[in-house]
Amino acid sequence: MTDKELTNHKFYHAGEESRFADEAPDRTPQTEHPAYKLAFRDTDFLLRDELRPVRFQLELLKPEMLLDEARVGSTMVMYGSARIPSPDQAQAKIDAAKNGDEFEQKVAQRLAEKAKYYDEAYKLARLISEKAIIEEGKRQFVVCSGGGPSIMEAANRGASDAGAESIGLNIILPHEQAPNAYVTPYLSLNFHYFALRKMHFLLRARAVAVFPGGFGTFDEFFELLTLIQTGKMKPMPILLFGKDFWNRVVNFEAIAEEGTISKKDLDLFKWCETADEAWTHIAEFYELER
Repeated sequence: MTDKELTNHKFYHAGEESRFADEAPDRTPQTEHPAYKLAFRDTDFLLRDELRPVRFQLELLKPEMLLDEARVGSTMVMYGSARIPSPDQAQAKIDAAKNGDEFEQKVAQRLAEKAKYYDEAYKLARLISEKAIIEEGKRQFVVCSGGGPSIMEAANRGASDAGAESIGLNIILPHEQAPNAYVTPYLSLNFHYFALRKMHFLLRARAVAVFPGGFGTFDEFFELLTLIQTGKMKPMPILLFGKDFWNRVVNFEAIAEEGTISKKDLDLFKWCETADEAWTHIAEFYELER
């Protein structure tokens, strides 16, 4: 075909080349062999160990491009447990443990007591989504969670009830898992590599709320503290919910007293119990209207 346009591509796009390959009339032992398959369509090839750097790049690029296209300028990241029940599920969790041993009953009771943080995560996500802050044509403080249940669900649910879109950064795990129903479908992203997922949590983050959680929450929280403490990342509001929980499981003062962190490092985060407190810290930090 003759193409006299100066601005058009002179090479066919990869999608068109794929169509040409599908429509090729000849089927021979050569064309049917996996070696003949276009490299970018060859899943077995892409999953080889030697292609790990390429897969890293794909997991960096795909979310970055989709969030750019969605005009997401910055995010409000929310970390927290996948096990804390919502307030309306709290009693059911206690009842389910009645036939268990003393330890199981104690765990159920403690989880139920933390159901209030589901509510606060919901309120914070809804509050900040209702602000609908736009700067330079991009949406700011878009709610971003790990896409799963519990605290993550509360975050996406709060945004959804405010009529706003929200992001879910899921991760493939050996056990069954799926995005919660409140994540905006075209912002529901899935990862193979924890490292790339954690990078995307923070690339656009302008505030981070951390609720009681387990190893995953600890990992994300302490990595964030380390990045800011070491100067690899500029400071931002880090809102730590649940002072009783955190001081029970981590003795922050003792770490400073041991000299392995500075006393001033304890100022990297702000204690919070309510969504309103968290928003006040964010608004003061960025000099926003409350």
